Amino acid sequence: MEAASVTGGVALDHHDDDHHGPPPANRSSRVEPALLGMLLFIISEIMVFGAFFTAYFFIRLVAEGHTWFPVDGVELPKAIAGMNTAILVSSSLTMHWAQTSIKNGNRAGLRTGILLTTLLGATFLFIQINEYVNLGVAPQDHAPATIFYGLTGLHGAHVFIGLTLLIMVTVRSFRGHFTADEHRGVEIPGIYWHFVDVMWVIVYTSIYII
Repeated sequence: MEAASVTGGVALDHHDDDHHGPPPANRSSRVEPALLGMLLFIISEIMVFGAFFTAYFFIRLVAEGHTWFPVDGVELPKAIAGMNTAILVSSSLTMHWAQTSIKNGNRAGLRTGILLTTLLGATFLFIQINEYVNLGVAPQDHAPATIFYGLTGLHGAHVFIGLTLLIMVTVRSFRGHFTADEHRGVEIPGIYWHFVDVMWVIVYTSIYII
């Protein structure tokens, strides 16, 4: 009986020594940290865009003496912007193709889709920069120009960040880093890219169409 007590005590002491360091962190959310971080980042970016849209609608609807384009004979290239919008929306479709492909274990589809997405995004950014060069108005010329460059430039910066992520994903995909079970590195940048595309549709409709 005494031996059993001693043995039990030894076993208990050994069990107590199994765990070292602080206890594991408690997750109150079922959302994965990477996905939650991206969603919170997107929410913060929506607030930034909201501030710019507030200034835009103030110029359009409230401020006296200000009009929207055409201003001083300068008109926004709606047709070119429309074509650019189609390019960016197409990139969202190819991004979805890449995401669906890797979830199904299709690495060839991932590589093709992510490469096309990167090329379409780069084309969009090139056309946007070319529009700035040939627009014939500078950001400091008047309030409408300031708002135009501010909103479209803010979105262009997001496209550049998205392209950086896409290039990284493209390189990794050609190195065979993603599988049907491990593809979070494709899904998270994909969510960001879809956000960039949706935001451009809103910017395009507000700035060029309305």
